[in-house]
Amino acid sequence: MGLKRIRWSGAWAVSAVLLAAISTFLVQARSPDSSSLPGSAVASVAYSGLPVQGREVMSQIRQGGPFRYEKDGTVFGNRERLLPGQKRGYYREYTVPTPGLNHRGARRIVCGGQRPRAPDDCYYTEDHYSSFRLIVQ
Repeated sequence: MGLKRIRWSGAWAVSAVLLAAISTFLVQARSPDSSSLPGSAVASVAYSGLPVQGREVMSQIRQGGPFRYEKDGTVFGNRERLLPGQKRGYYREYTVPTPGLNHRGARRIVCGGQRPRAPDDCYYTEDHYSSFRLIVQ
């Protein structure tokens, strides 16, 4: 009788450990960013929360330029797959200048839509496409 009790206790212990491990995984799988939009894996940033240079670039996008860098307005491939999936050509990228740098730096705005001057959505990244935040008005 003692051996059965030990086996039964062992089975409960293993079950408890597995349940704890699965629970930990599920908690860690959630996005830690509380500014995520419902139903979206992308966080958001208010237009007013963009750096001054980012707001200037947004104005240039709406005007159709002129842009400071040759690469501005070119197709962004979304190879990182961090933005919602769209057909190639949907997204375009724009450089957000960083004061004090003599090169493009890491900050970008990526906008999507068929009309570049009136994009459907725009995203800001300050870490060269490692993360994006949806720009909201």
